[in-house]
Amino acid sequence: MIKRKGDGGNSVWPGAPYPLGATPDSKGTNFALFSANAEQVDLCLFDGNGGRETHRIKLPEYTDQVWHGYLPGVRPGQIYGYRVYGPYAPDRGHRFNHHKLLVDPYARNLTGRLVWNDANLGYDPDNAKKDKSFNRVDNAAFVPKAVVTDTGAGIKSPPDIPWQETVIYELHTRGMTMRHPDVEDEHRGTFAGLADEAVIDHLVSLGINTVELLPIHPFADERHLAERGMTNYWGYSPFNYFAPDPRYLATGGIDEFRGMTARFHEAGLQVVLDVVFNHTGEGDALGPTLSFRGIDNASYYHHEADAPGRYADHTGCGNSLDLTHPRVLQMVLDSLRYWVEDMHVDGFRFDLATTLARGPGGFEADGPFLSAVRQDPVLSRVKLIAEPWDLGPGGYRVGGFPPGWSEWNDKYRDTVRAFWKGDDGVLGDMASSLTGSSHLFAKHGRRPRASVNFVTAHDGFTLTDLVTYESKRNEANGENNRDGTGDNRSWNCGTEGPTDDPDVGALRLRQKRNLMATLMLSQGVPMVTAGDELGRTQGGNNNAYCQDNETSWIDWEGLDAEDRGFLEFVRRMIALRREHPAFRRPRFFQGRPVNGSQLNDITWLSPEGRELKGHEWGLAYARCFGFHLGGDTGTYLGRDGRDLADDRFVVLMNAHNDAVPFILPEPSFGEAWREVFDTARPESADEESVYRARQTYRLEGHSMALLIHDHGDGA
Repeated sequence: MIKRKGDGGNSVWPGAPYPLGATPDSKGTNFALFSANAEQVDLCLFDGNGGRETHRIKLPEYTDQVWHGYLPGVRPGQIYGYRVYGPYAPDRGHRFNHHKLLVDPYARNLTGRLVWNDANLGYDPDNAKKDKSFNRVDNAAFVPKAVVTDTGAGIKSPPDIPWQETVIYELHTRGMTMRHPDVEDEHRGTFAGLADEAVIDHLVSLGINTVELLPIHPFADERHLAERGMTNYWGYSPFNYFAPDPRYLATGGIDEFRGMTARFHEAGLQVVLDVVFNHTGEGDALGPTLSFRGIDNASYYHHEADAPGRYADHTGCGNSLDLTHPRVLQMVLDSLRYWVEDMHVDGFRFDLATTLARGPGGFEADGPFLSAVRQDPVLSRVKLIAEPWDLGPGGYRVGGFPPGWSEWNDKYRDTVRAFWKGDDGVLGDMASSLTGSSHLFAKHGRRPRASVNFVTAHDGFTLTDLVTYESKRNEANGENNRDGTGDNRSWNCGTEGPTDDPDVGALRLRQKRNLMATLMLSQGVPMVTAGDELGRTQGGNNNAYCQDNETSWIDWEGLDAEDRGFLEFVRRMIALRREHPAFRRPRFFQGRPVNGSQLNDITWLSPEGRELKGHEWGLAYARCFGFHLGGDTGTYLGRDGRDLADDRFVVLMNAHNDAVPFILPEPSFGEAWREVFDTARPESADEESVYRARQTYRLEGHSMALLIHDHGDGA
């Protein structure tokens, strides 16, 4: 029997409307839930394992659209949920249904998992008029429940890594450790597994300094996946923004996450979370009622202006959170601050970030969300990365975010792929990509760090698959290979799929070196996808969002000699970037002499050893060029305005099939040059080999070389 409290008794006190969520103290817990349109809110308490509802308590107070009450004696560990009463009027945007147990949007920890059942639907699935019917079946047995949690913040001591020194490593919490032989079985796939010494040692030895975790918030597995025994592996379907998903907790407690961040910080690594505030896992009008929809559908979601019962879907996921609503904006900001101040993360990557900045007129660079973050004393100081697009009108906004933000630069990805695959007419775009994409980002005081450069990401081919397949292989996803992009700009080097042909294999490995070296020598912030350094393949699947299996998990033990050689090459490229500030400038190139130098900070070179001429940038057949870095690093020191100087470099790139005799620049650039690496012969490159000015350097087909100014001549 469920006991009721709060109907005139004194067992529940009025409490306070702030802070939102469940806040324990030494005597009890305050509960506060925003809902502008509800008529009543019941707090439901459950027994120790969450299987039985023991008490149902009507929250007694309603202040500033917040329902609240204080329960003496309720301590951390108490399991709870909400039932919210109000009109069920979908045509007016209201979908209240008190038969549905709802997850507190501010819950810091959850217990249990979402189980797909028709009871989770707010409408009657057997009624033909689904959008207007009402489902009276209780769903408490099929949804996760919140846990009252003490938010003790502990000690925070994060490393301070400037943007221009940042190298990002994008990983999946589960996929990183599920096959790691040195991680204990019970810790695999969890934060405890990520904190394992063997994992951290790999990250540190690789040279990256910022780990970006794919979404870790509790997420719904779409029904069509659940029915096929699959999951939304990537996690881009959240229904709470404060708790970590219980699947990633080996211990069940959130201190496991704090312990992981502490271990990362001790190793000099920052932690960035991929967050999904653009939509929720409740989906479209036929999706489940798990939290926001049942608490106050009209407030939480964007609706069509002329049809308040219809969701405005800018995300392609059925709904879009409405951050123009002050309480929704408050929830997002509260979540972000919580993860920084209490859980000790160092920044965020915002999925489909254009949706977060949508107002009545579309994308608003000075709208509520972006303006609020910009002035926030906590959030304005952490790393902020936008995925600068969504699927709505005018949704592609690369270069459109305000100062303080960095952005995923998909134009960089597409250009670098196209160049090395040998496409026509991309020379100019390639030069722009190498120098930080100033045509996109050099405005409003923004700098090269605004561009997060990547060649691969979780979404798309792995690096190995990029040079192995020209067509996607997504049949295992169960969607008849219709899902995933067909525009991969990949090249299989002459043979589709795996092959034993040694020439094809050698070319593929060279292409991987070209792509990785380009990434590390480009201005901006490089991002490496986990496993690319280890030769990870998904068998040509470029949309492995539902593959929670060996397709997505990193294979730590299946490395052959080529994989180990490439791993060492990646380490070398990251170290090279770290050692030479010329490749990670905080300011854009100016293309002229600076700080008293006689040489331009950058000069573009033709294979004839002279500066490229204007018309040559547009030549469709041009696939070989180079550039000279004059030693300026853009890092200004002292009152005299002089900069921190670096060595001078010549970078040569050849995407032709055949070798090109590249004449090194005239003596005014430097009398002699020493080879640092050549992707055509990475194991045998002779670093003692010195080339004189105007000497010909044989640049093999599909290869890239770096030469450093040799000071042995007294220069």
